[in-house]
Amino acid sequence: MCGIVGYVGRKQALPILMSGLKRLEYRGYDSAGIALLTENSLMVVKSAGKIAMLESMIGDFNQRCEHGIAHTRWATHGEPTQLNAHPHADAAEEIALVHNGIIENFRALREFLVQRGFTIKTETDTEITKRDLSKASIVRKGMRKLRIAMKQDVNTVIMQAPKLLTL
Repeated sequence: MCGIVGYVGRKQALPILMSGLKRLEYRGYDSAGIALLTENSLMVVKSAGKIAMLESMIGDFNQRCEHGIAHTRWATHGEPTQLNAHPHADAAEEIALVHNGIIENFRALREFLVQRGFTIKTETDTEITKRDLSKASIVRKGMRKLRIAMKQDVNTVIMQAPKLLTL
């Protein structure tokens, strides 16, 4: 089962997000990831496997970050790999997205994006949402399609400098 943790505040986000991920471990997952908004960029770290693996990849990161999102994933579309783990970032690495649930018509949306020149890198249904978000001209259409496509129990969090949006 997937889980989402988000933090916006004045404290260091990384320890809060990692603590939140650890509290979700009992739910079961096959990969985990985190996105932190640094002073100048978005840092995304993802790992297949346990949260301990994610922690080892992050290492001694100590840059000041007060905003972030984190996710544990139980694969429904695509293998449990580092590439398929959430968060997903857009091509410019300005937007990070985590998502719980299933986008029922993701194959049709994926085809729509591929026909318009998007490169799809993962096997996940979530990636198609970030591809929609990365082009301002289709954001409104894409978000409307996503809201229609998603089940009511789906949670999606999008982080874009300098704010966190929840759908």
